[in-house]
Amino acid sequence: MSGNAKSPIRWPSEAIWQSIVADVPDFSVEIVPTIDSTNTELMRRARAGRCDPILLVTEEQTAGRGRLGRPWQSDAPPPEVTQSDNGPASLMMSLGLPIRPTSWSGLSLAVGASVADSLQPVVPEFGSSTPRVGLKWPNDLWLEGDRKFGGILVETASFVAPQGMMSPDDANALRYVVVGIGLNVLPRENHGMTTQPACLTDIDPRWTAPEALLCIVAPLVKTLQTFARTGFKPFKSRFEQRDLLRNRTVHLSSGESGEARGVSDDGTLLVQTSAGLQAITSSDISVRPIGQPLPGQTGSH
Repeated sequence: MSGNAKSPIRWPSEAIWQSIVADVPDFSVEIVPTIDSTNTELMRRARAGRCDPILLVTEEQTAGRGRLGRPWQSDAPPPEVTQSDNGPASLMMSLGLPIRPTSWSGLSLAVGASVADSLQPVVPEFGSSTPRVGLKWPNDLWLEGDRKFGGILVETASFVAPQGMMSPDDANALRYVVVGIGLNVLPRENHGMTTQPACLTDIDPRWTAPEALLCIVAPLVKTLQTFARTGFKPFKSRFEQRDLLRNRTVHLSSGESGEARGVSDDGTLLVQTSAGLQAITSSDISVRPIGQPLPGQTGSH
């Protein structure tokens, strides 16, 4: 082996599998060195009839994508940041799971609350020296100061089930959900963004991609299972603890602006505008605080 060769990244695949297999017996973990997009790959498999519960992780992503089709690649860290053998500069993963929720509304918010609580179980007081992990509706993870360090992309596909398992007109038919999560672990290049992206090592310098993966996956599986039974309502208070838009003036991509008033029991964003209280649900509406650019291209699939 060359003296310059890096040691293989030690991903905790076995530990993750053991933490989940009792609840999801056919669960599997797959780690690949490079891929176009973890979400795209699991959606390809679903369309081909492969709807197995799986965690897919990659060390490099070449055609990642986020909400509204925005591109996101797994950038290398800046030259001054040394990338160790402990993992890549970004965590890039997708979780595929068949579920049958009564409503899909608010799922990305429940996922965000799960990931934030796993990474930071105790929410720091405002003014603390520890940055608070916050959530920006509908699918971003930020640190205080409006610095994004992660994103969530939720997609669904029809579940190819055995004949007779469900009716084709069943409104709550079993579907295959793919939850993609991208997190900056190490600092990354600015790429002309107004605000420097954040990363996990801003919270704790000991974070690595494998450790973050082990931390978030098992609680995320339980979140999806709970959401399927209850919907978003039980997650509302957890989201509200970290809601970085609440009581702030926001611009809507429609051109209107107003004050964010939190979310409803189904995860709908409530914004007080000159026309009254508006419920924002459409996936083609971008929301940003006053003085901030449109969402960046960080942490997606």
